[in-house]
Amino acid sequence: MSAWLVILLFSVGAVLLFVVGLSLTLMIKGHHIDGEISTNRHMRARGITCAVHDALDSPESSKDCPATNCSETSCASCR
Repeated sequence: MSAWLVILLFSVGAVLLFVVGLSLTLMIKGHHIDGEISTNRHMRARGITCAVHDALDSPESSKDCPATNCSETSCASCR
């Protein structure tokens, strides 16, 4: 067996294992994994907050910045 075939089979196996793992998580929990800080209630309960929201709460930031979602990564135009 050539080396490139072994690497290809190993890669396909790793991706397959990942897909099966995510499928099992979806079947057992009944929903997708919620990794977004702004919508994950368990992270908010532990006091983990979005860095953008922390920057908006600082005294030197402008309160009229339109970034209300963690997916907006920059408020440079608001300051």
